Amino acid sequence: MASGFASNAFAQNPVPANKVLRFVPHANLAVLDPIWTTAYVTRNHGYMIYDTLFSEDAKGRIQPQMVQSYSTSKDGKVWTFKLRSGLAFHDGKPVTSEDVVASLKRWASRDTMGGVLFNFVEKLETPDASTFKMVLKEPCAIVLEALGKASSNVPFIMPARIAATPGTEQIKEHIGSGPYRFKADEFKPGSVAVYERNPKDVSRSEPPSGLAGGRPVNFDRVEWVIIRDPQTQFNAILAGEVDIIEQPSFEQYDTLKKTAGVKLEDFTPAGFQYIMRFNHLHPPFNQPKVRQAAMLAVGQQAFINTQVGVPELVRLCRSIYPCSSVYADENTPGFTGVANPAKARELLKEAGYDGTPIVMMRPTDLSAITKLPLVAKQQLEAAGFKVDLQQMDWASLVSRRAKKEPPGQGGWNMFFTTWSAQDIDNPLTSAMLNAKGAAGWFGWQDEPRIENLKAKFARTQDITERKKLASEIQALVYETAAYVPLGEYRNPVVMRNNVSGLLQTPGIPVMWGLAKR
Repeated sequence: MASGFASNAFAQNPVPANKVLRFVPHANLAVLDPIWTTAYVTRNHGYMIYDTLFSEDAKGRIQPQMVQSYSTSKDGKVWTFKLRSGLAFHDGKPVTSEDVVASLKRWASRDTMGGVLFNFVEKLETPDASTFKMVLKEPCAIVLEALGKASSNVPFIMPARIAATPGTEQIKEHIGSGPYRFKADEFKPGSVAVYERNPKDVSRSEPPSGLAGGRPVNFDRVEWVIIRDPQTQFNAILAGEVDIIEQPSFEQYDTLKKTAGVKLEDFTPAGFQYIMRFNHLHPPFNQPKVRQAAMLAVGQQAFINTQVGVPELVRLCRSIYPCSSVYADENTPGFTGVANPAKARELLKEAGYDGTPIVMMRPTDLSAITKLPLVAKQQLEAAGFKVDLQQMDWASLVSRRAKKEPPGQGGWNMFFTTWSAQDIDNPLTSAMLNAKGAAGWFGWQDEPRIENLKAKFARTQDITERKKLASEIQALVYETAAYVPLGEYRNPVVMRNNVSGLLQTPGIPVMWGLAKR
């Protein structure tokens, strides 16, 4: 084959070509539990097989999905939800309110916004198999926002027996009620993941809009083909061996724009933000001054120039909320986005940094971020840090970043990742703002002041007050050097010309709505 990779999938499964979609995800799918991790490739897998109670439409409005109807008591403390009839899991068992309650509890144990919501929850009740109630201690302004949260972690609904797995452990079965069924018997990590149309899927009747509405499935089979090398990806789509590449390398952007037979589509025009994350548990970044020194040492321009290098796809932005968002705020005292190695050296000296090497993890197979650690290493060393750059594939990094052990015992000090704009456009959706220490997001910042401000944010719907609180939270992020934003970018997908129907979503490449001539 022209691309240099081979697959026996077509030979083993004689499905008409226009009923098979071959998709190259941005990373290897190694972790299958979308509650245990925030990794986007796992989230995308979740949307293949699970459904949600509510979903976000193309205009960002929360719409019912599995829910048929809902109501709120006059005092705002009791929410009653009724499920749509006919919902069934892939194993044939009906979706019940017990499944919903178990799934929500597990999700809230891991998710930033879910955790805030459940601070308001007194109890969940299941009056009957299709009804569940959320009884609150006091009114909360984010109930629907949280239940309709579009991205990591997503409140996917799974069978109660599976959702009973503690959030700190990965689930062993992968059964949902979504548009596709996961073919565990054909799953080959590092090679291919296979999904089949769910014949029991009960789609909504409304037209698809973002993640909401109907979810029309036009394929009997979807194959996620894991191809790590950008040139091999390029050859494969030109030869028609794959239909979509989620994140083609930036180096190929100009060539792909001019190549016959393929097209670039930007289904997430709000883009993404790069971030640098510290481990707050272990030296040297358990000291705020050392984190602040690292923050001062790095400059955004070098990151986006080196990693992306396409001016039309990037922008500088000091705000922790995307510069296109409602809460964008570039009033960032202490952080300029421009490298200042001299000032960083002064802070390191004040902090008594002893030259402890920073264990910096670099993913070698995720083209969208693989150059970021190289830039950081250069900038941090210029400021006086010692850096131990350790290279691994993205799946290994995702597993390793969950380890709380010291860096010398398999842990880490720093990693880099990227977030879609909609994931970080307010304080309650941003995983990095989960500052509950050991129960928080990877890096485990323990900062009650951030958590208290988030609770106030959740209590109000007044936009002026919310903007004020969002700015106060950002000020604390920079005061404590929780993490560092490294600039914004867009990364269009590339598709064969005979593929159509890609939906505009918050950074999620969904496999419904698509069709292939």
